[in-house]
Amino acid sequence: MRCYFHLVHDHGELIDDEGIEVSDFENAKAQAIMAMTELQREPRGIVEDWRGWQLNVVNAEGCLLWSVPLNLALH
Repeated sequence: MRCYFHLVHDHGELIDDEGIEVSDFENAKAQAIMAMTELQREPRGIVEDWRGWQLNVVNAEGCLLWSVPLNLALH
């Protein structure tokens, strides 16, 4: 299944229009956790303050599979 990882905030979104192919939901969740880890490592990331942002994992049909608030995950 193909999953997309969107960064979402009240004031905007960073949409993943490429996505990745995963074998199942657990693999999609593991990929999301790896993406959050990469965001933590960036000294000057694309967003300075992650408060209010969340990572939404959606399938090819746009159905939300998993969501995590980044202000909790990245601190």
